[in-house]
Amino acid sequence: MRLAIAILWPSFLAAIAVEGLFFSLVDPRDLALAGNHIELSVSAVYTLGFFCFWLFCALASSLTCYLLVTKADDARGCQAPF
Repeated sequence: MRLAIAILWPSFLAAIAVEGLFFSLVDPRDLALAGNHIELSVSAVYTLGFFCFWLFCALASSLTCYLLVTKADDARGCQAPF
């Protein structure tokens, strides 16, 4: 449980920042997917964008946690800090 919180909370905060930056530069009504205009409300695009950014940030945080313990640490019996 602690590992999940250590991954999801920082990625949540990062997703907030990235979404704010992204949607301050890009208008949701101008987005297109595979050449087709997205027929969703602006709120739906913001919500979908947030969850996509959160997923991407969570994957990056998960990779960081995975790489925290090296094989040398593992051989000495060291545990991840979580």
